[in-house]
Amino acid sequence: MSSTDAYFSSPLHLPFNSSCLQKHFQPGTPDQEPGGAGYWVLLRGSELLLQQHADGVQLPYGMRSPDWPLLVGELSIGIWQDAPCRLLNWPENIPLAEGLVPCQLRDWGTSLPIELLSLGGLANQIWHWESNSRFCSRCGGPMLRLPREWGKRCEACAAVHFPHIHPCAITLVRRPGEVLLTRKAEWPDGHYSLVAGFVNFGECLEEAAVREIAEETGVRVNNLRYVGSQCWPFPTQLMAGFIADYAGGELVVDYGELADARWFSVDALPLMPPRRSISRYILDHYLHM
Repeated sequence: MSSTDAYFSSPLHLPFNSSCLQKHFQPGTPDQEPGGAGYWVLLRGSELLLQQHADGVQLPYGMRSPDWPLLVGELSIGIWQDAPCRLLNWPENIPLAEGLVPCQLRDWGTSLPIELLSLGGLANQIWHWESNSRFCSRCGGPMLRLPREWGKRCEACAAVHFPHIHPCAITLVRRPGEVLLTRKAEWPDGHYSLVAGFVNFGECLEEAAVREIAEETGVRVNNLRYVGSQCWPFPTQLMAGFIADYAGGELVVDYGELADARWFSVDALPLMPPRRSISRYILDHYLHM
């Protein structure tokens, strides 16, 4: 399996994008449950629960273990390595069964293979949708699954709902010899990344990128160029990456959103985001003007 420390030549092949799973995984839906023994994607919060083997961690395989929570149902999500693949959400207040190892999906330093990381991310998105789509947001009625889809129809008012994907713009701002980087308070100490934010009503991605930079740092940009995108399943973002040139403005940090923002010399960068992220991809490919 591939490493998350790899150098990525295209954003298409970044972790969490479906191309990382094509060799191992065929997506499916719960109504396509094939039955029989299979692989298990066990989620506990943002952790993927795996089994330790001599050659590394692996998905648990077999029939459902009697040691696993009985009150939690499973969902068929497709075929993994020619066997059924099922998602089960493990309640955080229930101790782990013997042999299970928790692996953090959001850890900046994760060593999980890309394929397992991406499958865990996909499962995280699916579970977020499942847990937030039990009832209709229009009338509160119960929801019924549409055949061979993840969409659902309200049993009471017939409204149809589909999984919600939230677009975000993330941008590398450059000026001669320097780049603008930011950090959030919850990130590991010393780590910085790019300016990013959600798209608002009535905005295109480019408008969102320019606005977020101005709001969070006071900086104006021009010459905005699209680079690529990445699924970011924590829980439902789609990150659209850009590069832009500094056009003016003094750096004024919005401390309601950020812990810090600074101009860094391209020869003296801080700790960087992990290579599994679109932010690191942009830095690796577009750092120098």
